[in-house]
Amino acid sequence: MKLPSCDAGDWLKSARRRLKNIEDGGLAAQVILAHVLGKSREFVLAHPEYRLENEQQEQLASLLTRFEQGEPLAYLTGHREFFGLTFNVSPEVLIPRPETEILVEKALDWLKSHPNRRMAADVGTGSGCIAASLAYHVPDLKCVAVERSWQAMLIARRNFEGLGVSPRIFPVIGNLLDALGGLFDLVCANLPYIPTGELAHLPVGRFEPQLALDGGSEGLDWIAALLRDSERWLAKGGLLLLEIEASQAEAVTQLATRWLPTAQVQIIHDLQGLPRVVWAETRLSS
Repeated sequence: MKLPSCDAGDWLKSARRRLKNIEDGGLAAQVILAHVLGKSREFVLAHPEYRLENEQQEQLASLLTRFEQGEPLAYLTGHREFFGLTFNVSPEVLIPRPETEILVEKALDWLKSHPNRRMAADVGTGSGCIAASLAYHVPDLKCVAVERSWQAMLIARRNFEGLGVSPRIFPVIGNLLDALGGLFDLVCANLPYIPTGELAHLPVGRFEPQLALDGGSEGLDWIAALLRDSERWLAKGGLLLLEIEASQAEAVTQLATRWLPTAQVQIIHDLQGLPRVVWAETRLSS
Protein backbone atom coordinates (compact mmCIF):
# COMPACT_ATOMS: atom_id res chain seq x y z
CA MET A 1 0.00 0.00 0.00
CA LYS A 2 1.32 3.41 -0.98
CA LEU A 3 1.66 5.63 2.11
CA PRO A 4 1.58 9.45 2.16
CA SER A 5 4.96 11.13 1.71
CA CYS A 6 6.78 11.60 5.02
CA ASP A 7 10.17 12.81 6.20
CA ALA A 8 12.22 11.87 9.28
CA GLY A 9 11.18 14.94 11.27
CA ASP A 10 7.46 14.37 10.67
CA TRP A 11 7.76 10.71 11.63
CA LEU A 12 9.62 11.53 14.85
CA LYS A 13 6.99 14.08 15.89
CA SER A 14 4.21 11.57 15.29
CA ALA A 15 6.08 8.78 17.09
CA ARG A 16 6.80 10.98 20.12
CA ARG A 17 3.09 11.77 20.42
CA ARG A 18 2.22 8.07 20.32
CA LEU A 19 4.86 7.20 22.91
CA LYS A 20 4.39 10.19 25.22
CA ASN A 21 3.17 8.00 28.10
CA ILE A 22 6.04 5.52 27.79
CA GLU A 23 9.26 6.22 29.68
CA ASP A 24 12.02 7.27 27.27
CA GLY A 25 9.55 6.93 24.40
CA GLY A 26 11.12 9.81 22.51
CA LEU A 27 14.56 8.23 22.72
CA ALA A 28 13.14 4.89 21.60
CA ALA A 29 11.59 6.56 18.55
CA GLN A 30 14.99 7.98 17.59
CA VAL A 31 16.65 4.58 17.99
CA ILE A 32 13.97 2.85 15.90
CA LEU A 33 14.23 5.43 13.13
CA ALA A 34 18.03 5.27 13.09
CA HIS A 35 17.88 1.47 12.95
CA VAL A 36 15.50 1.38 9.98
CA LEU A 37 17.48 4.00 8.07
CA GLY A 38 20.84 2.43 8.89
CA LYS A 39 22.02 5.77 10.25
CA SER A 40 23.09 7.15 13.62
CA ARG A 41 20.74 8.91 16.03
CA GLU A 42 22.77 12.05 15.46
CA PHE A 43 22.06 11.81 11.74
CA VAL A 44 18.30 11.49 12.05
CA LEU A 45 18.18 14.43 14.46
CA ALA A 46 20.34 16.57 12.19
CA HIS A 47 18.41 15.70 9.02
CA PRO A 48 14.66 16.04 9.69
CA GLU A 49 14.17 16.61 5.94
CA TYR A 50 15.35 13.06 5.10
CA ARG A 51 12.60 11.47 2.97
CA LEU A 52 11.30 8.08 4.02
CA GLU A 53 10.62 5.46 1.42
CA ASN A 54 7.31 3.58 1.50
CA GLU A 55 8.99 0.34 2.65
CA GLN A 56 10.76 2.21 5.45
CA GLN A 57 7.50 3.72 6.66
CA GLU A 58 5.89 0.27 6.78
CA GLN A 59 8.81 -1.13 8.77
CA LEU A 60 8.71 1.84 11.15
CA ALA A 61 4.98 1.41 11.72
CA SER A 62 5.45 -2.28 12.57
CA LEU A 63 8.34 -1.66 14.97
CA LEU A 64 6.57 1.21 16.70
CA THR A 65 3.48 -0.94 17.32
CA ARG A 66 5.60 -3.76 18.72
CA PHE A 67 7.37 -1.32 21.03
CA GLU A 68 4.03 0.07 22.23
CA GLN A 69 3.00 -3.50 23.06
CA GLY A 70 6.01 -3.87 25.35
CA GLU A 71 8.54 -5.68 23.18
CA PRO A 72 12.06 -4.68 24.27
CA LEU A 73 13.83 -2.18 22.07
CA ALA A 74 16.89 -4.44 21.89
CA TYR A 75 14.85 -7.18 20.22
CA LEU A 76 13.45 -4.69 17.71
CA THR A 77 16.89 -3.45 16.66
CA GLY A 78 18.71 -6.76 17.19
CA HIS A 79 21.52 -5.34 19.28
CA ARG A 80 22.40 -4.00 22.72
CA GLU A 81 25.36 -2.06 24.12
CA PHE A 82 27.18 -3.73 27.02
CA PHE A 83 30.44 -2.70 28.65
CA GLY A 84 31.26 -0.43 25.72
CA LEU A 85 30.72 -3.17 23.12
CA THR A 86 27.81 -3.90 20.77
CA PHE A 87 26.15 -7.33 21.03
CA ASN A 88 23.69 -9.08 18.75
CA VAL A 89 20.58 -10.13 20.63
CA SER A 90 17.37 -11.96 19.80
CA PRO A 91 14.42 -13.39 21.77
CA GLU A 92 16.56 -16.53 22.24
CA VAL A 93 18.88 -14.70 24.65
CA LEU A 94 18.50 -12.56 27.74
CA ILE A 95 19.12 -8.89 27.01
CA PRO A 96 22.43 -7.80 28.61
CA ARG A 97 21.85 -5.41 31.49
CA PRO A 98 23.91 -2.73 33.23
CA GLU A 99 23.81 -4.69 36.50
CA THR A 100 25.85 -7.47 34.90
CA GLU A 101 28.57 -4.96 34.00
CA ILE A 102 29.42 -4.91 37.72
CA LEU A 103 30.30 -8.61 37.56
CA VAL A 104 32.47 -8.01 34.47
CA GLU A 105 34.19 -5.05 36.10
CA LYS A 106 35.08 -7.06 39.21
CA ALA A 107 36.27 -9.99 37.11
CA LEU A 108 38.55 -7.73 35.06
CA ASP A 109 39.98 -6.13 38.19
CA TRP A 110 40.78 -9.57 39.57
CA LEU A 111 42.33 -10.79 36.32
CA LYS A 112 44.55 -7.71 36.10
CA SER A 113 45.80 -8.29 39.63
CA HIS A 114 46.37 -12.01 38.93
CA PRO A 115 48.33 -12.05 35.64
CA ASN A 116 49.05 -15.77 35.87
CA ARG A 117 45.36 -16.68 36.11
CA ARG A 118 44.07 -16.95 32.58
CA MET A 119 41.61 -19.87 32.41
CA ALA A 120 37.99 -18.78 32.83
CA ALA A 121 34.45 -20.06 32.38
CA ASP A 122 31.21 -18.20 31.72
CA VAL A 123 28.32 -20.41 32.81
CA GLY A 124 25.00 -19.67 31.13
CA THR A 125 26.63 -17.47 28.53
CA GLY A 126 23.44 -16.42 26.69
CA SER A 127 24.46 -13.65 24.29
CA GLY A 128 28.08 -14.22 25.32
CA CYS A 129 28.36 -10.73 26.77
CA ILE A 130 30.37 -11.76 29.85
CA ALA A 131 32.80 -14.10 28.09
CA ALA A 132 33.31 -11.74 25.14
CA SER A 133 33.83 -8.67 27.33
CA LEU A 134 36.44 -10.47 29.44
CA ALA A 135 38.29 -11.87 26.42
CA TYR A 136 38.16 -8.52 24.61
CA HIS A 137 39.78 -6.67 27.50
CA VAL A 138 42.24 -9.41 28.53
CA PRO A 139 44.03 -10.46 25.31
CA ASP A 140 45.65 -13.60 26.78
CA LEU A 141 42.51 -14.93 28.48
CA LYS A 142 41.02 -18.27 27.47
CA CYS A 143 37.37 -18.83 28.34
CA VAL A 144 34.90 -21.69 28.13
CA ALA A 145 31.38 -20.42 27.40
CA VAL A 146 28.68 -22.87 28.52
CA GLU A 147 25.05 -22.64 27.45
CA ARG A 148 22.06 -25.02 27.50
CA SER A 149 20.32 -23.52 24.47
CA TRP A 150 21.55 -24.16 20.93
CA GLN A 151 19.67 -21.08 19.72
CA ALA A 152 21.36 -18.88 22.30
CA MET A 153 24.78 -20.31 21.47
CA LEU A 154 24.34 -19.36 17.82
CA ILE A 155 23.90 -15.74 18.91
CA ALA A 156 26.88 -15.99 21.28
CA ARG A 157 29.12 -17.38 18.53
CA ARG A 158 28.15 -14.48 16.26
CA ASN A 159 29.20 -12.07 19.00
CA PHE A 160 32.48 -13.86 19.65
CA GLU A 161 33.32 -13.73 15.95
CA GLY A 162 32.18 -10.13 15.52
CA LEU A 163 34.34 -8.94 18.40
CA GLY A 164 37.36 -10.93 17.24
CA VAL A 165 37.61 -13.11 20.36
CA SER A 166 36.35 -16.44 19.01
CA PRO A 167 39.86 -18.04 18.82
CA ARG A 168 40.11 -17.78 22.62
CA ILE A 169 36.54 -18.71 23.57
CA PHE A 170 35.44 -22.32 23.55
CA PRO A 171 31.64 -22.76 23.25
CA VAL A 172 30.14 -25.77 25.02
CA ILE A 173 26.51 -26.90 24.96
CA GLY A 174 25.83 -28.37 28.37
CA ASN A 175 24.36 -28.20 31.83
CA LEU A 176 26.43 -25.92 34.09
CA LEU A 177 29.98 -27.34 34.28
CA ASP A 178 28.83 -30.94 34.66
CA ALA A 179 30.54 -32.21 31.50
CA LEU A 180 33.83 -30.38 31.98
CA GLY A 181 36.95 -31.50 33.79
CA GLY A 182 39.99 -29.54 34.85
CA LEU A 183 40.28 -26.41 36.93
CA PHE A 184 39.24 -22.83 36.26
CA ASP A 185 40.89 -19.77 37.76
CA LEU A 186 37.78 -17.65 37.28
CA VAL A 187 34.15 -18.69 36.91
CA CYS A 188 31.42 -16.15 36.18
CA ALA A 189 27.74 -17.03 36.17
CA ASN A 190 24.56 -15.07 35.53
CA LEU A 191 22.18 -17.98 36.00
CA PRO A 192 18.36 -17.94 36.14
CA TYR A 193 17.42 -16.53 39.56
CA ILE A 194 13.81 -15.36 39.37
CA PRO A 195 11.42 -17.54 41.44
CA THR A 196 8.97 -19.38 39.21
CA GLY A 197 5.91 -17.91 40.94
CA GLU A 198 7.11 -14.34 40.40
CA LEU A 199 8.05 -14.70 36.77
CA ALA A 200 4.52 -14.57 35.38
CA HIS A 201 3.96 -11.18 37.03
CA LEU A 202 7.13 -9.52 35.72
CA PRO A 203 7.40 -7.66 32.38
CA VAL A 204 10.65 -9.47 31.63
CA GLY A 205 8.73 -12.76 31.52
CA ARG A 206 6.63 -11.67 28.54
CA PHE A 207 9.34 -11.56 25.91
CA GLU A 208 12.66 -12.84 27.25
CA PRO A 209 13.48 -16.59 27.34
CA GLN A 210 12.07 -18.50 30.29
CA LEU A 211 15.10 -20.77 30.18
CA ALA A 212 17.31 -17.83 31.14
CA LEU A 213 14.99 -16.51 33.87
CA ASP A 214 13.27 -19.31 35.81
CA GLY A 215 15.33 -20.19 38.87
CA GLY A 216 12.88 -22.61 40.44
CA SER A 217 10.59 -22.18 43.44
CA GLU A 218 12.95 -19.88 45.36
CA GLY A 219 15.06 -18.77 42.42
CA LEU A 220 18.08 -20.69 43.70
CA ASP A 221 17.96 -24.03 41.87
CA TRP A 222 20.69 -23.33 39.32
CA ILE A 223 22.90 -21.31 41.65
CA ALA A 224 22.75 -24.07 44.29
CA ALA A 225 23.52 -26.77 41.71
CA LEU A 226 26.57 -24.87 40.48
CA LEU A 227 27.87 -24.30 44.00
CA ARG A 228 27.41 -27.96 44.99
CA ASP A 229 29.90 -28.91 42.29
CA SER A 230 32.25 -25.96 42.75
CA GLU A 231 35.09 -27.64 44.66
CA ARG A 232 35.61 -29.96 41.69
CA TRP A 233 36.38 -27.25 39.12
CA LEU A 234 37.43 -24.07 40.98
CA ALA A 235 41.21 -23.83 41.28
CA LYS A 236 42.84 -23.06 44.61
CA GLY A 237 43.11 -19.31 44.84
CA GLY A 238 40.40 -19.06 42.18
CA LEU A 239 37.38 -16.77 42.06
CA LEU A 240 33.68 -17.49 41.53
CA LEU A 241 31.38 -14.55 40.73
CA LEU A 242 27.60 -15.06 40.82
CA GLU A 243 24.99 -12.50 39.84
CA ILE A 244 21.97 -12.68 42.17
CA GLU A 245 18.62 -11.07 42.88
CA ALA A 246 18.91 -8.59 45.75
CA SER A 247 16.85 -10.63 48.23
CA GLN A 248 19.03 -13.73 47.74
CA ALA A 249 22.27 -12.38 49.23
CA GLU A 250 22.05 -14.19 52.56
CA ALA A 251 20.88 -17.49 51.08
CA VAL A 252 23.58 -17.55 48.38
CA THR A 253 26.25 -16.53 50.88
CA GLN A 254 25.27 -19.49 53.05
CA LEU A 255 25.38 -21.84 50.04
CA ALA A 256 28.79 -20.53 48.98
CA THR A 257 30.18 -20.91 52.50
CA ARG A 258 28.83 -24.44 52.72
CA TRP A 259 30.21 -25.71 49.41
CA LEU A 260 33.40 -23.63 49.39
CA PRO A 261 34.30 -23.69 53.09
CA THR A 262 37.78 -22.21 52.58
CA ALA A 263 36.56 -19.31 50.44
CA GLN A 264 36.37 -15.66 51.31
CA VAL A 265 32.77 -14.76 50.52
CA GLN A 266 31.53 -11.21 50.15
CA ILE A 267 28.62 -9.32 48.60
CA ILE A 268 29.11 -6.64 45.96
CA HIS A 269 26.40 -4.01 45.66
CA ASP A 270 25.13 -2.30 42.53
CA LEU A 271 24.85 1.44 41.92
CA GLN A 272 21.51 1.49 43.75
CA GLY A 273 23.11 -0.04 46.82
CA LEU A 274 21.43 -3.42 46.31
CA PRO A 275 23.24 -6.78 46.66
CA ARG A 276 24.04 -7.87 43.11
CA VAL A 277 27.12 -10.14 42.96
CA VAL A 278 28.45 -12.83 45.29
CA TRP A 279 32.25 -13.04 45.34
CA ALA A 280 33.78 -16.33 46.52
CA GLU A 281 37.58 -16.52 46.36
CA THR A 282 39.26 -19.69 47.55
CA ARG A 283 42.55 -19.91 49.41
CA LEU A 284 45.75 -20.89 47.68
CA SER A 285 46.24 -23.67 50.23
CA SER A 286 43.82 -25.57 52.43
